[in-house]
Amino acid sequence: MLGKLPKAIVVASRNPGKIREIKACLEGLPVTLVPLEEAAPGLSFAEQAGSFAGNATHKAQVTAAASGQYALADDSGLEVEALGGLPGVRSSRFAGPEATDEERIGKLLALLKDTPDDRRRARYVCVVALASPQGEVWTWEGTCEGEIGLVPRGSGGFGYDPVFLLPELGKTMAELPLAQKNALSHRGQALRRMREALEQVGRPT
Repeated sequence: MLGKLPKAIVVASRNPGKIREIKACLEGLPVTLVPLEEAAPGLSFAEQAGSFAGNATHKAQVTAAASGQYALADDSGLEVEALGGLPGVRSSRFAGPEATDEERIGKLLALLKDTPDDRRRARYVCVVALASPQGEVWTWEGTCEGEIGLVPRGSGGFGYDPVFLLPELGKTMAELPLAQKNALSHRGQALRRMREALEQVGRPT
């Protein structure tokens, strides 16, 4: 159980899309979000765990230890039914370590080109971890069900959002405004659960 509300939390990410979503979901809390480069310049961490929770925990603990402050990290990815759960924890490295979002999407669509609509089910998974400088860690998970569209659509979001179709809306994640995406997304769910935990512990100490 989280015992106190930190005055500041380092965001252990350099992904501008993630940072924007994190700020939007935690807006209004009496907590200062500190950029990674300000708190721990040049810090790097390998995502080598076999689970989203393992990667998020590792990044948060390394950042908290290096900065001497509480740190928030997330690990998220796409699991596609027809690919046996791939790309999974390797979502960001699916088409190579330096691949662009467009290249990752291109590889995914190529692998699914002969896959019928009823086997294109997929889900996004996100685990958010908060670590203290003393090594304590708390995690929250969120998931979002959908399917992989035939072609990219939309200019918002990042990652696989242009092909992650929400059938009940008839839109991809990339076609949603940020507020609506955060209300539905895997990351939004995990961050709301984290926010609820922070709100329960009261004022900063």
